[in-house]
Amino acid sequence: MFVRDSIRAFRFVDCEFNAATGVARLRYAFDDGPELMETVTVPGAPFALDAARLHAATQALRLLHLIAGISYYKAAVPDEVRIDGYAIDAETAALLEDVYVHGLGEFAYRNGLDLHGKIRFPHEPPSPQPLSQGERGSNAPALGLREHALVAIGGGKDSLVSIEALRALGIEQTVSWIGGSQLIRVCAERTGLATLNIGRQIAPELFEYNRQGAWNGHIPVTAINSAILVLAAVLHGVDQVVFSNERSASYGSVIPGTGEVNHQWSKGWAFERAFGDHVQARVAADLQYYSLLRPLSELAVARQFAKTDRYDAHFSSCNRNFHLLGERPVNRWCGICPKCHFVFLALAPFMPKPRLVAIFGRNLLDDASQVPGYDALLEYQDHKPFECVGEGRESRAAMAALAKRPEWREDAIVARFAQLIAPQLNAGELDVAALLVVEDDAHRIPDALWDRLRAHLAA
Repeated sequence: MFVRDSIRAFRFVDCEFNAATGVARLRYAFDDGPELMETVTVPGAPFALDAARLHAATQALRLLHLIAGISYYKAAVPDEVRIDGYAIDAETAALLEDVYVHGLGEFAYRNGLDLHGKIRFPHEPPSPQPLSQGERGSNAPALGLREHALVAIGGGKDSLVSIEALRALGIEQTVSWIGGSQLIRVCAERTGLATLNIGRQIAPELFEYNRQGAWNGHIPVTAINSAILVLAAVLHGVDQVVFSNERSASYGSVIPGTGEVNHQWSKGWAFERAFGDHVQARVAADLQYYSLLRPLSELAVARQFAKTDRYDAHFSSCNRNFHLLGERPVNRWCGICPKCHFVFLALAPFMPKPRLVAIFGRNLLDDASQVPGYDALLEYQDHKPFECVGEGRESRAAMAALAKRPEWREDAIVARFAQLIAPQLNAGELDVAALLVVEDDAHRIPDALWDRLRAHLAA
């Protein structure tokens, strides 16, 4: 039996990687209870690793072990964390504490928990003497990785924009994803590029623990997937792991009495900067982790996506397609979740109306039953939804743009906005063009790529 409130410690038991099979095993336990084992399978085995790459792979594996443990730790949220199989330094512990506290922010809010100051990772004290390479994972060397990008694909518009941008810039890439989603596979195959489908099997006991009263809720999946792809990059000897998180991801939901809770914290700039710096310091100096879309708003990404109809019949940003358990939409879009609401609204200013309605199968902006969902996106008498959607100001600007267009302004949601909400807003804050500016700061895009990318996005 899993008795949540009786558990005192969460243990990182150990981790191992078999280069002959490509299988990583991550082991965890609560107190002295049975081990929980997660497996991650990286295609391409057997992997021939020299001493330097083997050391880097070990560092990447441990980082994955520690970050993936968040799926299990949250089941009981005990006061003590133990790392049995190896030791970590203070900088690594600080990174992990940020990932666990902020990455579980929505989980904590929904369950009435306060994790600030509660989560502490044990670590070695700083050494007074410099350590040689290999004694500690810091000051990682360059591995001589080849120029090639593992690009994370999630089946939605953002990753497809990144893939097409890298293609236009002549960057060799492999479209990569974790898990068995057929929707993602179809999108990946539609690119016509090389693909890498990594397997991940969560310990089955976790689902039983949930049935027995474990704490449950949202986790920072992007952080876990980032660590998986860093391990895969080391194994395959490539120098880039590329995600597609825009600058809007750094802004959460502002809740009265609570403050900001960011559903997509691990898609934000704070995580990208800290994680990417850690990878270069502890895993490989020439392994670049970055988001290609960080300089863009959600609306700017939508404008880029609308330039091609190559993926209209294949992509979906509706997260109901990707739940581990539960009902999935009959079609690619459920039409009633915050993601469907936002993607429809974000694309509308940049795409002919018949094309957009054909993608979704209906006009979401002419359905009065969708008013509460759109009010939340607009942050009108509600906070931003706990979903990967743009900022409220982006939704308001997009709606204001549609209210000026004959083909949209009579639709129920748009007309209501124009009559009821727009008069309460500052017209100067409703300019879509101001939200399409490509920002130069706060990104980790390699210097050799940035100028060409900026020109491509501005074209």
